[in-house]
Amino acid sequence: MTDIGSMTYSELESYMLSLGEKKFRAGQLFAWLHRKEAASFDEMTDLPAGLRARLLAENGPLNFPKIRKKLVSKLDNTVKYLYAFADGETVECVRMEYRHGSSLCISSQAGCRMGCRFCASTLMGLSRNLTPYELLGQVYAAERDGGRKIDSIVLMGIGEPLDNYDNVLRFLRLISDEKGRNLSLRHVSLSTCGLVDQIDRLAAEKLQLTLSVSLHAPNDRLRQELMPVARRWSVDELLAACWRYEEATGRRISFEYALAEGQNDSPACAEELASRLRGHLAHVNLIPINPVAERGFSPTDQRFVERFRSLLEARHITATVRRRLGADINAACGQLRRGAAAGDTSPTWRTTNV
Repeated sequence: MTDIGSMTYSELESYMLSLGEKKFRAGQLFAWLHRKEAASFDEMTDLPAGLRARLLAENGPLNFPKIRKKLVSKLDNTVKYLYAFADGETVECVRMEYRHGSSLCISSQAGCRMGCRFCASTLMGLSRNLTPYELLGQVYAAERDGGRKIDSIVLMGIGEPLDNYDNVLRFLRLISDEKGRNLSLRHVSLSTCGLVDQIDRLAAEKLQLTLSVSLHAPNDRLRQELMPVARRWSVDELLAACWRYEEATGRRISFEYALAEGQNDSPACAEELASRLRGHLAHVNLIPINPVAERGFSPTDQRFVERFRSLLEARHITATVRRRLGADINAACGQLRRGAAAGDTSPTWRTTNV
């Protein structure tokens, strides 16, 4: 069956012509999919009933995500969703509220094969990649549920976006299409654990999104202990790719650094990190690590987080400490999906239609 939700505007035009329809029908369909965020063909009321029936027969129902579970923080109104797709696969998505607007953290894969030692998302391995429409659907479902538009998107949920490169790139093209959602890519951040070859591919696209690199250690010894990907590419190789991205796009790189007590939070680590980043458009986002029972890491005490930040700032490296949002609902990724796989029947478990 055809995945029309993942088609570009020009592909939809060709598809409509193949059905014997006028090209303008593609514009109507594209608007319903990506501007009005229709969850079914039945909602597309200005399309003839016969065409809607044919689209359903040839494509099956739209694979619009169902909200299987929704948790709302009493502390800061952060909302965590567990979405289910037509084949039963689930992913997580988090809507966060800031002074400048709302941000949505979406998943790029069902599961993850990167194996980072501190991450819950990778514990069950990789089930499959998400399609472009399944990435878009996370945004559209959150906007329908919340009743307002999302201001910025972060690809930092379950999965490694650059391990699903082609589908993620098509998602970026579709979400920014002026005929559809028309979101500026300057309001999109893509987080990677450091796939050097794919960073170079992305740099060649010269997109204006923000690249966020999960660094988490200033040297190979420490990084290899935390992240298997570091055994393929050294810190030097990764940073060289980052600087090529910086040169190609003119965009500042954001480095994610999850602080784990006694692992990577020493003053020596801060000094080494600063020396590696000095002279470039770099920002360090410090994150007290989220404890995962199976992993055994503890977050760095807030005093030492601030010490680490101060040491970076003293060496002229811009650094911030990420606000912990949704602490009462475990807003970090991986927990709800694992609960679904284990047959979670907690009182908050419910199916919610959007």
